[in-house]
Amino acid sequence: MDVHKPPLAGVTVVSVEQAVAAPYATRQLADLGARVIKVERPGEGDFARRYDTTVHGNSSYFVWINRSKESLTLDLKDPRGRAVLHGLLRDADVFVQNLAPGAADRLGLGADELTRRHPRLIPCTISGYGTSGPWADRKAYDLLMQCQTGLVSLTGTPRETARTGISVADIAAGMYAYSGVLTALYTRATTGTAHPVEVSLFEALAEWMGQPAHYTRYGGAQPPRLGTQHATIAPYGTYRAADGREVLFSVQNEREWAVLCAEFLGRPELTDDPRFATGSDRVAHREELNAVIAERCARADSGELLGDLEGIGIACSGVNDVAAFLDHPVLAARDRWREVAVPGGTVEALLPPADLAGLPARMDPVPAVGEHTEAILTELGRSPEEIAALRADGVV
Repeated sequence: MDVHKPPLAGVTVVSVEQAVAAPYATRQLADLGARVIKVERPGEGDFARRYDTTVHGNSSYFVWINRSKESLTLDLKDPRGRAVLHGLLRDADVFVQNLAPGAADRLGLGADELTRRHPRLIPCTISGYGTSGPWADRKAYDLLMQCQTGLVSLTGTPRETARTGISVADIAAGMYAYSGVLTALYTRATTGTAHPVEVSLFEALAEWMGQPAHYTRYGGAQPPRLGTQHATIAPYGTYRAADGREVLFSVQNEREWAVLCAEFLGRPELTDDPRFATGSDRVAHREELNAVIAERCARADSGELLGDLEGIGIACSGVNDVAAFLDHPVLAARDRWREVAVPGGTVEALLPPADLAGLPARMDPVPAVGEHTEAILTELGRSPEEIAALRADGVV
């Protein structure tokens, strides 16, 4: 047994994918060594390639979630294109798709049909609202999901709502698809049965809404929007220092609250103040509490405040912008950046978050549209003449 072999080496994933959710799921599989064949439209490819042009002419979204894959272009509306796809699926382990509602079934690529034709295959369907139910035919995008689940109503300030600054619904769905596929692969290996996987953006983000859902249902009102303040814990948020910079810190328990009062605020008597006796009391009297903290923070620069807080064991941080995050000392000291080739250049990309001791991370190039089409068709036994004919007819 090769202990240095990637965990998913030998696993083949075919993905008819676009946008973010499905490509994010399959990139995680590629990171672990799976062969991921990305099926794209001839000519144009995945429309996420054109979301922006900031990375050597490539989309920042596409570069982020499509490394270590092979790109095959196929017109799946053409029977010849579908024949090529089924040729791949005969020996594949996983099929992932996040096509528009109803499209997979119209193409004969629904989970039931694929299970019938390819019993060993694990089909993974990523949809907006699920493949059944009253909204099965609705299109869905990330911000729609943030609105439908109520996330937007929790994000922002008392005056206005705000979208979360990253594609949280897509990422949530992608990660649940990834973990679902891993579970299905394990189950197939141990029982011999291939179980289809289904994930919806709505239900993935609904799971992440669990805490505010419980708070609202059993507390009688939803958590308020408070900007950088935490809705249900106090103190927990940003405070302005004398130099104008913001410092964030949080108190998680009564021991930390007592330490903060005595050693940072210089007011140990506050621990006996009935307004601040418990976490719920501090939340209820947030404005009075914040006034005390703001007065203390206004007397020192941010660096001094952070040093004082760290010195007494209170979790704290300055407020970084993205450029500061890119230069974060933890990422540098832990050697988390790797160079990845992309069409037209190279980029610095972060290693996958989960380190497997002794197994190097896979950080292969981001493919150009259709870059591997000829090689894959040749692998399937197509002759140069057949490949040329398929190209001439726009099938690949």
